Amino acid sequence: MPGRKSVDYQKCIDGGFIGVDFFSNHDLTNDIHKDFKSFSEQYRPVFLKNRPEKTKVAAGLACGSVWTVCCDLQKGDIVLCPDGSGEYAVGEITSNYYYVKDDSLNHRRGVDWYKAPIKRSDMSQELKNSTGSVLTTCNITKYADELQSLISGEHTANIISKDPTIEDVSEFALEKHLEDFLVKNWNSTSLGKNYSIYEIDGEMVGQQYPSDTGPIDILAISKDKKTLLVIELKKGRVSDNVVGQIQRYMGFVKDELAETNQEVKGVIIGHDDDKRIQRALSVTNNIEFFKYEVNFRLYQ
Repeated sequence: MPGRKSVDYQKCIDGGFIGVDFFSNHDLTNDIHKDFKSFSEQYRPVFLKNRPEKTKVAAGLACGSVWTVCCDLQKGDIVLCPDGSGEYAVGEITSNYYYVKDDSLNHRRGVDWYKAPIKRSDMSQELKNSTGSVLTTCNITKYADELQSLISGEHTANIISKDPTIEDVSEFALEKHLEDFLVKNWNSTSLGKNYSIYEIDGEMVGQQYPSDTGPIDILAISKDKKTLLVIELKKGRVSDNVVGQIQRYMGFVKDELAETNQEVKGVIIGHDDDKRIQRALSVTNNIEFFKYEVNFRLYQ
């Protein structure tokens, strides 16, 4: 997202870069670490000092946005940049981090923009939902096949076809778009009665919230603000992996985001549970398993 509501879109295109402007007075050249935890520990206090009215969640989000753009993205990665009117410029990262003083989007990466943009109207509804995020960055790698066809062969997407943590390919395919569906229909779910997907200044930021062990599928907060809820979709993965992952996310939220009066709980959502996940969750008192069902009907 090139500035709020894509205000700096043309500057990015003309200048051949993408950028972010949290911590705009700090040249991060010597501070961009190869792990998010170190960077976040260093710059969360900076954010909260400058913006004392903000929460730890907001500080973590700012750190995650800067670190993703400045460090996590690699040369050769493909980025999309919305123009605010229905098209997305497509480009390839070409440089390491560099700092530009006294300008917007100070923290930058060079980008070689392709000639043809992607039209939002040509995207599937699921991809529209994901690219419609208000966050500075969001990962849309799971739509690599669709994006590759939309880009019309101008690049070959790097698609990981085999993941050792995925044991049920059909379940993975089914749940690939479940996250977007769940977010869109949140208020109609049982979770929506007691929790809201985390928002900052009226904008939803709880989907794919950055952490030091990967993005959290959904970060929610209870209506009374006393509980932070980490939601992880099973996505066909081995039960041990998904339980371990949500515990790592919950540890991050407890240590880095939760206020002193907040507790942290977790929810795993999957098509089927099994004995392994039942055993693992039987010795925890703050993680629940939710099973979803898919109903498909035709009427004449």
